[in-house]
Amino acid sequence: MPKRCEWVPVDQPLYLAYHDEEWGVPVHDDTRLFEMLTLEGAQAGLSWSTILNKREGYRRAFSGFDPVKVARFTPAKVERLLQDPGIVRNRLKVESTVNNAARVREVQREHGSLDTYLWSFVGGKPLVGRFEGLGDIPAETAESKAMSKASRRRGSDSSVRPSAMRSCRRAVWYKGT
Repeated sequence: MPKRCEWVPVDQPLYLAYHDEEWGVPVHDDTRLFEMLTLEGAQAGLSWSTILNKREGYRRAFSGFDPVKVARFTPAKVERLLQDPGIVRNRLKVESTVNNAARVREVQREHGSLDTYLWSFVGGKPLVGRFEGLGDIPAETAESKAMSKASRRRGSDSSVRPSAMRSCRRAVWYKGT
């Protein structure tokens, strides 16, 4: 059995698979990075289990997290998504995803990729974190604050708050626990 962090609920297969196969594995794919940013933003006020259980619904609803397609969603499409039980049906979160897709496209045009842009905040290399317990993991870091501030300057909204950026950073820029 793989070594697991103490926060992993062992009775939830999706959570176990996420932790064992994805969490802490560096990501360089723009679509996957956009997915993680979206899901972390959607989690606000909810459990990660809720989001993992709706992940396939999110992938279906948001065109596989293709930022080109999502950036083109119309107000009518947003209204349809608000009726989709496969996602969190919160107007601010759905509109945020569409807005952030447009911001991702801007970043891709300016920096070549979302990957290049986001990894620049950590010097292009995975961070290695070793924490004894949950209480040792900071809610925000200097990097997550800088990422959030830069994203908000670009027109992203509160879904890119420092704590969400820190969670995303822990998931896709860290190696290990």
